[in-house]
This record gives sequence, structure tokens and C-alpha cells, in this order.
Amino acid sequence: MNEFYPELAPYNDFLMNVDNQHQLYVEECGNPNGQAVLFIHGGPGGGCSTNDRRFFDPEKYRIVLFDQRGCGRSLPHGCLDNNETDFLVSDIEQIREKLDINHWHVFGGSWGSTLALVYAQTHPTKVSSLVLRGIFLGRPQDTDWTFSGGGATRIYPDFWQEYLDVLPNDQASVQAAYDIMVGDDKELAMRVAKAWSVWEIRCCTLIPDQDFVDAATGDEQAWTMARHEAHFMINHCFLSENQILANTDKIKDIPTTIVHGRFDIVCPFDNAWQLHQKLPNSSLITSEASGHASIETNTKHHLIEATKAMLLLKNN
Repeated sequence: MNEFYPELAPYNDFLMNVDNQHQLYVEECGNPNGQAVLFIHGGPGGGCSTNDRRFFDPEKYRIVLFDQRGCGRSLPHGCLDNNETDFLVSDIEQIREKLDINHWHVFGGSWGSTLALVYAQTHPTKVSSLVLRGIFLGRPQDTDWTFSGGGATRIYPDFWQEYLDVLPNDQASVQAAYDIMVGDDKELAMRVAKAWSVWEIRCCTLIPDQDFVDAATGDEQAWTMARHEAHFMINHCFLSENQILANTDKIKDIPTTIVHGRFDIVCPFDNAWQLHQKLPNSSLITSEASGHASIETNTKHHLIEATKAMLLLKNN
């Protein structure tokens, strides 16, 4: 089984102004003369971790990571103003231009797969290849599955009830949760954000992993992830109806590897299956005995294998 590459530190990091309000944290790791690859984190509202650098051979890749608007080390922290999908796509292109990169590979998981696909459909000539994990197509049914009493709640009804118990009057809707999290009662907003995040992260691994849950749901992480996710979800991820699948012709020639856990409860496997059917130049790798998380043994193995294969592709 492939394991993470050794820990490494950035050789370059900076804050980049993308408008009059937002500054993005950007870092580069690995080989400055290597093949450029962009890592896009999940969420919305997540942020990059030190392990995210380690999917790529540091001797062969110029690894670019960034925290999306309002996330991680980007400023202002938690800001939802001017925070929409099209702005994030524009941010990625600004990063590419600032770093003077002609083409790059793009790697994204969960919401990162959504953003990677929209970016590639907007700028197909700039993307050498795609590696995507835990596909989220950003449709209303994809949101409903996890956060509006859909299929995930039937698989983990006990976890779901613990989330409902925090909401006044069991208001099991994304809109109700969002209204609380952006409301004036900051104590209740924090409780809802924490419960939202714990519910989602508990669903991420096939085998329960409390250490994984604890590491991903600290107060600051929960605050940004829950509020950002709800913000995007009540706005249908700022996408038109079925936008990603309807525009797959724009990226049909981009080599694409899709890795998806067979038992992914957060983003069901049919998301990956439908995308694969629309992309003739894609390969779908089923990560057996796996859920949604990138750190699960089989999924990590397949993702690292995919980044090794990317090196064989031309990247100018």
C-alpha cells in the first residue's frame, strides 16, 4: 500500500489579495522546477492540512496549495461576503498567473472535486490532468442526501439525532441551520456549527474514528466549515441546474482519474459513476472498504498511485 510521502515544509508562502476584502493564503512545496500541481481542499470552509502536501512526490512536483476565501489561514477568517463559486474559480486562475504557471495538474476531493471540475470547465486549456476524490456534484439532491434528512440520516440515525437535538424544534433544514449560524445568538450559532461539523465528519470514515472527528471539528474549524457549507448549499453551490454534468464536453479530453469510496456516505458513489459516464477519457477507481475520507487506507493508496501516474502526462 502507498503511504504518504515524508513531511515537508513550504519553500514559499504568502497572502495574496484577490479583491478589496479577501486575502488568500498560498504555499508552494516540493521542487520549484517540478511539474506543477494544484491541491484544492474540501468543505466549503475547510482548509489545507500538512498531510495534503504529502500525496505528491516532493522531488518531482511543484505543489501549490491554498486556503479558499475565509478558510484556514486566509483573511478575513470566516468571511462569507463575496464568497461564491465563480469568485473561487477566479481566485485559482489568479494564483496560476501570479506563480507564472502555464499548465498544471489539479487534484481535489469532495467540495474540492466540485471546484476542480468547475475550474477545469472554465479554463480547460490550463489543466493537464485531474485527480478527483469523493465526487460532489453540487446539486440539490446531493445536499439533501446529507443535510436535509436524506439517505445518510437513515444509515446513521443516531448521529443525525444528536445533530437534531441541538437545533431548536428539530428544524432539520439547511436554511434553518444557516439562519442560526449567521444570527445574533453567537453561543447557539457555535453549538449548531459544532453539531453540523461533528455530524458530517462522523459520516466520513467507514470505520468510526474518534481521533479523526476530534482533529477536524475544533471550534475554529467547525465555525468556518459549517457556516461556509450552509452558505453554499442554500445557494445551490452557486451553480446552475446540473451545471457540472451538463458541461462535461468541455473537459472530455482532459485525462481524469476518479477515486471514490464504495461506502461513501457523505457523497454517494453514484456521483462518481455519473461523472465517469460523461467523461470518456476518465478512469473510475473504486476504493473498496472505504468511505469518504482521503486518509482511509485504500483511498490514500489509490490517490498516491494516481499522482504517480500524473507524472507521465505532459505538463508544460
